[in-house]
Amino acid sequence: MINTKQNAATDRQSSSTVMERTEARDADASLLTIEVGNSYPLGATPDANGVNFSVFADRATSVELLLFHGHQDTLPYMTITLDSLKHKTFYFWHVYVRGLRPGVHYAYRVDGPQDIHQGLRYNRNKVLIDPYSRGNTSSLWQRSAACGPDDNVETMMRSVVIDTMGYDWEGDCPLNRPMNETIIYETHVRGFTQSSSSGCKNGGTFDGLIEKIPYLKELGITAVELLPIFDFDEREVKQISPLNGKSLTNYWGYDPISFMAPQCAYCVLPEAGQHVTEFRDLVKALHKADIEIILDVVFNHTGEGDYRGPMINLKGFANSNYYILSLEDRQYYMNYSGCGNTLSGNHPITEKLIYDTLQFWVKEMHVDGFRFDEAVILCRDENGVPMINPPIIWQVELSDTLANTKIIAEAWDAAGLYEVGYFPGRRWAEWNGEYRDRIRSFVKGDQGYVNGETVVGRAAEVIAGSANIFQANGELPINSINFITAHDGFTLNDLVSYNYKHNEANGEGNRDGNDNNISWNCGAEGATDDADIEALRQRQIKNFAAILLLSQGVPMFVAGDEVRRTQQGNNNAYCQDNEISWFDWAFTEKQRDMLHFFQQMIAFRKSHPTLQRSRFFTGQINQRGLPDIMWHGCRLNSPGWYDPASHVLAFTLGGFAENGNADDADIHVMLNMDWQNLEFDIPPLVERKWYRVVDTASPQDIVSRGEEIVITGSTYQVNNRSVVILISRPC
Repeated sequence: MINTKQNAATDRQSSSTVMERTEARDADASLLTIEVGNSYPLGATPDANGVNFSVFADRATSVELLLFHGHQDTLPYMTITLDSLKHKTFYFWHVYVRGLRPGVHYAYRVDGPQDIHQGLRYNRNKVLIDPYSRGNTSSLWQRSAACGPDDNVETMMRSVVIDTMGYDWEGDCPLNRPMNETIIYETHVRGFTQSSSSGCKNGGTFDGLIEKIPYLKELGITAVELLPIFDFDEREVKQISPLNGKSLTNYWGYDPISFMAPQCAYCVLPEAGQHVTEFRDLVKALHKADIEIILDVVFNHTGEGDYRGPMINLKGFANSNYYILSLEDRQYYMNYSGCGNTLSGNHPITEKLIYDTLQFWVKEMHVDGFRFDEAVILCRDENGVPMINPPIIWQVELSDTLANTKIIAEAWDAAGLYEVGYFPGRRWAEWNGEYRDRIRSFVKGDQGYVNGETVVGRAAEVIAGSANIFQANGELPINSINFITAHDGFTLNDLVSYNYKHNEANGEGNRDGNDNNISWNCGAEGATDDADIEALRQRQIKNFAAILLLSQGVPMFVAGDEVRRTQQGNNNAYCQDNEISWFDWAFTEKQRDMLHFFQQMIAFRKSHPTLQRSRFFTGQINQRGLPDIMWHGCRLNSPGWYDPASHVLAFTLGGFAENGNADDADIHVMLNMDWQNLEFDIPPLVERKWYRVVDTASPQDIVSRGEEIVITGSTYQVNNRSVVILISRPC
């Protein structure tokens, strides 16, 4: 890490000794006094008397600070040229503007050597926003002007000086819920409430999400995971929809331009500099509802693209430091991310930016966790070579500030580096793509062998917490983020409604998106009026939901799965800021049965510690003589591990909580993904009876606590394509 406090001699000097007055062009500027300022902290930091500005630009020969009254001003009312002898400490350029107040808009011009073959792209014509900005505005923004060589002051974004102090948190702090008790709901700030069906006053914003917190609370999830909310350029996408001729947008937001600034389009009043306040209001409201907030963060690349992309900030301040460049010709960017460039996460200044960003969102914004997009890129060195002990990964792992923060990795990248199960560090949970693929294959009804294992055996391993993936490296079930669907891919409804992707609306000739979805349309491609097909789809969705919430590890599902949200077969809706992606709130009524099933399954998981283990199964015996897990097929103790044609699996969980409480119910689960109804044995109990909680083939497919249905006899007929869950109770 780089320490910007290295030179105490640059502490702000009094205006009487170091004052530098800048010739003003209006009355406001004449009231400002320009002083040397501090090299720390980076960014724009207001105090009672003015604002300190500091930026990193190691090879720059000149830096100018531009001040604007508001977001519509095309020209600055004041330009402050920093003197390299007074306003530069080592690699940091700084200035203090006495009399300046929060709310002012600002940007920079930076000049220096221009040698693109050495990665040096300094260009005074390009106006830059602050990498440490807490808020930006983009009403004048034209991406094309930022790509060319000419001056773009009239069409560039502006950063906003924001006072982050003085907010009334009302005693709020991160919730620190244990990972094994967490249920994650992945959603998109705009998509969740943008539809007019939401009835929200400010749909598509942080405020709109606040209005829907009662729904989240009633659903029962414990954490929302928001797709990227770091500021990004929505206008980056160039395609036109072939379906309606409308321009497409960067909807998902996986191209950040400013790591500490909430996306201005998600704010009601971004021009007034309310970015931080509006996001904090959301965090505080979620915490009051006992719901954590996890941010999907992108530190593997930025929205500046490749050598043809715009100059927004990092390229213009220190291109060769912030990015991994080609060793053959440093004008080109290494593209391990698949998005045009790759951040050099283990260069000291980039490491500092990433770590400072994480600290900001935890300490000043009270977020509870982060999901790192393509996190494995942060394991690459400055030349792109994978490292055994990457500094930024261990900086996060060992941080006191982040000690109670949930840290989740997507442990693969677009260049083929895959580290699921052996990602550096032990605190990092990981998206478990193996869980997704194995459960999809099992519920779909696949058979045969995959890498020498049967479909049933592979499903059992991940249901039990994926010890085969995580245990050898000293990790735990809570390191596994289990999911069947996410933003990237089919929704759960589409997984059972389409055999093939239908991404024509993306304008890429249906070439984008994954072709291997392990999906099954249940007999018809897309929407259908066939009642039998619809009934089967309804059952399959419930089967998926039940298995997910019965599995050891941390469950996650994407917003709308609980009401059968469809993307019309689009499995890559990154550019669809429209009805394809938006949550249609009418479905909360149309699909009340499905919503009820999800609510009850979530409640069932939360009420049974046996389903929330933080350790792998060991064969431990409870006070009734039952081991922590027993595996079966249709016959007790006879799982079909070695039968490639098997479509059935059953297991019994001995009921005891990890704290030694022996009163938690035993749980018996029967999974029949065959086309035939099958008779399953039920384990005998002593002084207890089995009660049915779930049968996805029954009209009464799930019951509330206390309404369970007693089971008599030693067998149970499990209908085809269905899941049955029993619990034990004393006689």
